[in-house]
Amino acid sequence: MVATLAELDRYRYCGHSVIVGKTQYDWQDCDYTLKWFGNKEKEAIKAYREFVIAGIEEGRRPDLVGGGLTRSVGRWSEVVSMRRRGERQLSDERILGSGEFVQKILEEAEERIRNYYTADEKKAKIREVVKEMCRKNNIKIEELYYGGRRRNVSLARAQAAHILIEDFGITLAEVARNLGVTTSAIFNMLKRKND
Repeated sequence: MVATLAELDRYRYCGHSVIVGKTQYDWQDCDYTLKWFGNKEKEAIKAYREFVIAGIEEGRRPDLVGGGLTRSVGRWSEVVSMRRRGERQLSDERILGSGEFVQKILEEAEERIRNYYTADEKKAKIREVVKEMCRKNNIKIEELYYGGRRRNVSLARAQAAHILIEDFGITLAEVARNLGVTTSAIFNMLKRKND
């Protein structure tokens, strides 16, 4: 449990510590959040912290309390009313949204768990995907591993990264280590593909 704002500033398991500059994760884009609070980094961090303090001072808000279903339908009385009418909706206290949305999220989570690989399976999957992308782009594996920058090498690397991360859930850092580039480079490849 985090008791003070100073502890929250150093707490590594949420995005706040990155936004205030105490922790750094290449994959977290804190610039987007800080731009809502100011144009200069120090001023933006100060304004962001003031915003957080103001939220803490508001205390527990009833409209932000309760599980996903309660918050999705509006209030507890609506949940009771639905039950009396015999209406059922899948809910999960971690997910805010309709029963259909909750079902979709839970199915995606189950799919990711099914796709969990052991360390040896990951290595084999990485080798398999890299080999296939190199064959497809007519390049040598060594070029890809040692940071080659020719267009078809970069294309093969981006294709491999996308498949390994999106389809097999392998982390950016692990993909970067196996493709001869930095985690930031992998993040940028994925960002360009999704733009």
